Amino acid sequence: MNSVRIDYVALTTADLVGRAQGGDPGAFRAIMQRANQRLFRVARSVLDDESEAEDALQEAYVRAFLGIGRFRGEADIVTWLTRIVLNEARSRLRRRRPVVGLEAVEAAQATMGEIILFPSRSGDGGPESDAARSQVRSLIEQAVDELPPAFRVVFIMRDIEECSTEETAASLNLKPQTVKTRLHRARRMMRQTLDERLECAVAGAFPFLGVRCGRMTDRVLDRLAQTAGTFPAA
Repeated sequence: MNSVRIDYVALTTADLVGRAQGGDPGAFRAIMQRANQRLFRVARSVLDDESEAEDALQEAYVRAFLGIGRFRGEADIVTWLTRIVLNEARSRLRRRRPVVGLEAVEAAQATMGEIILFPSRSGDGGPESDAARSQVRSLIEQAVDELPPAFRVVFIMRDIEECSTEETAASLNLKPQTVKTRLHRARRMMRQTLDERLECAVAGAFPFLGVRCGRMTDRVLDRLAQTAGTFPAA
């Protein structure tokens, strides 16, 4: 008797959860594939270390799926998983070092600032444009890493994962207004960091030194020699 192949990609989240609660490993896999990127980014935003974030995510998944029977659907499954990942990541962070008081961080961010826009995911191909986007992405990732953890996780969920204010608040157990405030301050800190680094980068834009400069000089001198037979008098 032939078994029926299940198209997990086509299943709704509710169907996947139901099958997962019934012990279907394919449903577990599909849920992880849908949630992996967001949850990894959330874990990394807390731990600031890719390897440890991956370990935390793995541990959180194990705990979540062992307790999947307790999931009652009162929140979206990804929101539920986000809370478990955050608990695991924060537990690891507490074991690693003391937590900086959020009040002290917020008190140091009293000035107003402008909002920065996260770069578009779309773009034309080509090695040059790909390299440029890679450099910009690296610059932004460094700036995100330097955000205080409480602001970093809000920035990642809102501006990178594009979660709504309400979903972010539910995942982090915060008030929506707190999410808005932290996002505003995170954007301000990001803008300040990027402004400082771009100011240095702009001064060195369009370099024409070294080999390029020497090559151009040689070409000009060669053309002058071919055209005039000699160089014009100084």
